[in-house]
Amino acid sequence: MNPKASLIIGIICISFSPIFVKLAVAPPVTAGFYRIFIAWLLLAPYCIYKKQLRICRKDLLIALIGGVVFGADIAVWNFSLVKISATISTLVANLAPVWVGLLSFLLLRKRSGVLFWVGTWVAVLGMIVLVGYQNILHLQFNIGLVYALIASLFYAIYIMITKGILRKISTITFMFYNMLGASVFLLLICSFQHDELVHFPTSTWLCLLGMGLICQLAGWITINYSLHHLEATKVSIALLGQTVLASFWAMLLLSEKLEFKEIIGSVIVLAGISFTFLKRGQTNKIVN
Repeated sequence: MNPKASLIIGIICISFSPIFVKLAVAPPVTAGFYRIFIAWLLLAPYCIYKKQLRICRKDLLIALIGGVVFGADIAVWNFSLVKISATISTLVANLAPVWVGLLSFLLLRKRSGVLFWVGTWVAVLGMIVLVGYQNILHLQFNIGLVYALIASLFYAIYIMITKGILRKISTITFMFYNMLGASVFLLLICSFQHDELVHFPTSTWLCLLGMGLICQLAGWITINYSLHHLEATKVSIALLGQTVLASFWAMLLLSEKLEFKEIIGSVIVLAGISFTFLKRGQTNKIVN
């Protein structure tokens, strides 16, 4: 497949995730579990047939731990989607690149470029517009917004844990063990919380199947494929398009509407996140 076409397909697939969560009307952790478990069930026969399961102990541990963190990210994001609009939740959850840069600076003493810090402050400004400075001054935050922020932090940690492993093993092998770790973790959480796992109407099962097949499996296989052929920076910026698509689907399928300040704040946040991906000398390349 053409890598650019693969990327477009992947972005379209993952943009449906918040819509499926909203329509499923299932416990947030349960929805996260089935999203990953169904994808793992569909991927497992291929991995076994193609003998894609060989992995060293260290890489296995990283893949499993990464899966636990990814599972936590999906679960918390689903909690956010229950509380606030799909558009705002998806937007805030995409702040992971900002967290990656900040954590790299604080923990690893890795210096980030000027464009990263410009983008970070632009994203912060967008968040202030989005939330409203009065609410910030009075420490009044919608719990759904807080969940989305936590989800973005979890995904940043996931990126930092797993960023080097795909250079050693195939994407399919990584996804097999990563999703296995996430599935087991989320199943344990569901059991601990006594969440419903079986008795759902047909409409809910269809949404759960859609999440697993379209968002998790098809979405991330096509995106990972494009990453092997396209510049990572361009792919990362293009992935922000899922927020715009999710907003469109939310208006079309969920009848969600955004206030003017939310639209302006969202545009500023997206611009800020885009800047954090850039490095000196890359601006003209990306425009071209």
